[in-house]
Amino acid sequence: MTGDFLLIIMVLWPMIGAVIGYLIGRKNKEARNFFGMFVSAAEFFMAAYALIKIASGNEMRFIWEGFGGFGLYLKADGFRALYSAVATFMWLMTTLFSRDYFSHYRSRNRYFFFLFLTLGATVGVFLSGDLFTTFLFFEIMSLTSYVMVIHDEKPGSMRAGETYISIAVIGGMVLLMGLFLLFNAVGRLDIDLLKDACVACENKTTIYVAAGLMLFGFGAKAGMFPLHVWLPKAHPVAPAPASALLSGILTKSGIFGVLVISCDILFHDSKWGMTVLIFGVVTMFLGALIALFSIDLKRTLACSSVSQIGFILVGIGMQGLLGEENALAVRGTLLHMVNHSMFKLLLFMVAGVVFMNLHKLDLNEIRGFGRNKPILNFCFLMGLLGIAGVPLWSGYVSKTLLHESIVEYIHHMHGGIMFNVIEYIFLISGGLTCAYMTKLYIAIFVEKGNGSTEEGVVDGISATKEKGRYMSTLTLVVLVITALIPPVLGILPNVLMDGMADLGQGFMHGVAHESHVEYFSWTNLKGSVISILIGAVIYIVVVRKLLMKKDESGNTAYINAWPEWFDLENLIYRPVIQNFLPAVGMAIASVFDRLVDTITDVLQRTVFAASEKGEKIKEFPFMHERTETEKVSREISTGFSFGMLLFGVGFCLVILFLLIS
Repeated sequence: MTGDFLLIIMVLWPMIGAVIGYLIGRKNKEARNFFGMFVSAAEFFMAAYALIKIASGNEMRFIWEGFGGFGLYLKADGFRALYSAVATFMWLMTTLFSRDYFSHYRSRNRYFFFLFLTLGATVGVFLSGDLFTTFLFFEIMSLTSYVMVIHDEKPGSMRAGETYISIAVIGGMVLLMGLFLLFNAVGRLDIDLLKDACVACENKTTIYVAAGLMLFGFGAKAGMFPLHVWLPKAHPVAPAPASALLSGILTKSGIFGVLVISCDILFHDSKWGMTVLIFGVVTMFLGALIALFSIDLKRTLACSSVSQIGFILVGIGMQGLLGEENALAVRGTLLHMVNHSMFKLLLFMVAGVVFMNLHKLDLNEIRGFGRNKPILNFCFLMGLLGIAGVPLWSGYVSKTLLHESIVEYIHHMHGGIMFNVIEYIFLISGGLTCAYMTKLYIAIFVEKGNGSTEEGVVDGISATKEKGRYMSTLTLVVLVITALIPPVLGILPNVLMDGMADLGQGFMHGVAHESHVEYFSWTNLKGSVISILIGAVIYIVVVRKLLMKKDESGNTAYINAWPEWFDLENLIYRPVIQNFLPAVGMAIASVFDRLVDTITDVLQRTVFAASEKGEKIKEFPFMHERTETEKVSREISTGFSFGMLLFGVGFCLVILFLLIS
């Protein structure tokens, strides 16, 4: 083992802390809570130190040769150190928030155990220096985070967890196939060396197939269409702190992989850039559209995450299309990743406060909860204005850069009608974001609930806890700290946000900006203004007129008009995985099963028959008498059939992916 040991400590410390915390929790729950806070705080300070060290011009590497055959390679550059700091900050905030949120939950010890295992694995993903290390921690992260999804152990949680782990396992298997192909083609998996190795590789077809398989695996975790189905299912049922991490950080581990493919394996490849762009546009628009129809607070935020991942994918696609002129796309992609992480940390914690008090998430049942709660109102409003891209909040900066990258391609690369349409979809998706976030805000903080009073009684349920407090002082501090980030970053974009972009853009091979962007010029403000106006029209015409109606008691209620049958999981994925693929796999396995039976029968009639007559057969000294041989051959046949069934399922998945792509 050589290099900077701080990197491996950052990976192992949370995992060791998970074990120690679990043992402490068996004796003293409150001591476990404080120890968990200590683990998260220490991890954040280590990440902050690494970030400061990298910003000072130093480089950090750690290599464990021979680990797992390929070795373990960790590295901290600007992007990796920045996102490790973002991840550990989110874990610190959610750990502090969890003390209040889980005060009346069971299985808290199990939750904290897997929470910190997931932290170590997630940091391992962002610090990985080669794709073998990425894959190792990526799979650990998928398995440990599954337990956080099913924490409630209710039927809905278990079904959502089943969807989550199924997509994670299938995505991981396909990703591994892509890594095998890539390694076979270029002979290496070091991320820093992939760009030159892939450029020099003559077998471009293998590179494209490997990249496609890897996009499947990483895109599944990121929430990219059409592999996004786990997000709207997992977030509403997972505890709010877990939802914040699933949305804000775990999806970015998938984006990390997509960036490696787009910025190293297929560097400045316009065909690949167009592919990612199309996936991004569909993901961006569809996620926002579904969020507009949703009437569940956390499900709306989950669908919003799908949409915001689409915005990030648009930026990645534009990098490939713009080539050497990709500075705006690179910086917009990086900054929107950070912004989305902060927005969803804040918004899911606010949703957690609502759920802690009411144990409900339906907008019709939580209406009016936020009335006369100025601090909670302020925190949610900061998240709303940020994610909606309103000027003076951080989301405006990243969305402006992404929008201007599309405009730049239209003007300088002659994008044509297609890119004009993409620009309109981008602006409309921004408008949809404004509309569904306004819908949430009006429902929770402006409207009165059915039979509510100014004190906030919703459907006869008290909206406050004992002594009039609806959240603890610790939760209040956590929310306010997180809520201040979007406006602070947005007010000084040329100082803070450009500084982050300068630090992290090298990972994407972005070209340094020679001058500051005039963020508040009319040219840049225009896109935000158009999206806000579109959002206002959609809210007034669609939400208030079409998505609300009078209920039996005469009160106005929100309705979900999204067709129930239009659910990709129930419409396609479950029938395919549960019925079609097993049937095809069994058919393939049956053919090989009959082949093995035929070979076994031939052997029994020839070689084994000779052995029964007492003939000495030097070629088969391991053969025994016929009865024992029959038993062994049947076991081999059965085992081989099962193996071929698994092979058939995997093979069909790969063929299906290749046909689609």
